[in-house]
Amino acid sequence: MNRISGETALGLAWIIALVASLAVLFIGEVLGQTPCVLCWFQRAFMFPLAIVLGLGLWWRDGRVGRYGIALALGGGAIALWHMGLYVGLVPERIQPCTATGPSCTDDNQLVFGIPIPLMALATFALIGALSALSLKDTRT
Repeated sequence: MNRISGETALGLAWIIALVASLAVLFIGEVLGQTPCVLCWFQRAFMFPLAIVLGLGLWWRDGRVGRYGIALALGGGAIALWHMGLYVGLVPERIQPCTATGPSCTDDNQLVFGIPIPLMALATFALIGALSALSLKDTRT
């Protein structure tokens, strides 16, 4: 079985981060769906991922995956919390969303029938795994 190279793994992680960033901008700016508080926190980790991984590829920095892992872990933790809130594992009384803003748990959190927190969690996990895989190939 052929392994993917570190540069290929990093390229895939960057593409996923870029597509995810563009997708949330589309949902918020084009479709007009205001993000909930936890979605904003997840964006705070996803947007830098696209920039940092892209610059690492541009400069051929094989060690940039470590920053990808750190950002993916932070964003993934928030996405996991958001998913727990969405499915009811986290009690509503500690919900971070305000009464006047968008809800972190209603049907506006669904895209194509899939909860946005679940998509974010899967995306951060995949980016983190690919970033880690990119480091395995580094010899320096």
